[in-house]
Amino acid sequence: TVLMCRGKAMQDFKGPDCRFVNFKKGEAVYVYYKLIGKSTELWAGSVGSDFGYFPKDLLEVNHNYSNEELELPTDVSLVIF
Repeated sequence: TVLMCRGKAMQDFKGPDCRFVNFKKGEAVYVYYKLIGKSTELWAGSVGSDFGYFPKDLLEVNHNYSNEELELPTDVSLVIF
């Protein structure tokens, strides 16, 4: 898992179930996955020790760690040295 970016929550968010991460306005959110396909409005990341999905529109990105976004078929494995 590669840390993609970090941002600040622009408002409070309480997810509909345990798959989502909750946060308060101003908290730091770390993004690990930007979902593609049907759920393009959701990203996955962490707040403190909690991990889950959240609406990408609630995050103000203030630092990018990775500029590359890779889309790979599920039958391909990638090894980075």
